[in-house]
Amino acid sequence: MDPVVGLGMAKGESQIQAFLDKKQPYKKGFKVAHTLEELASLLVLIREVVLQPSN
Repeated sequence: MDPVVGLGMAKGESQIQAFLDKKQPYKKGFKVAHTLEELASLLVLIREVVLQPSN
């Protein structure tokens, strides 16, 4: 399975959880506010997940 980033969007913030494989979460889930600074942290997470070596 390819890595997956799940987003639960609500007004003003989103809940984020990334998975490297089925039932293998990448770090803990977290919330981001819909601001440029916090959405930039989401971009960092996506880049980290994409750059993870395959097992």
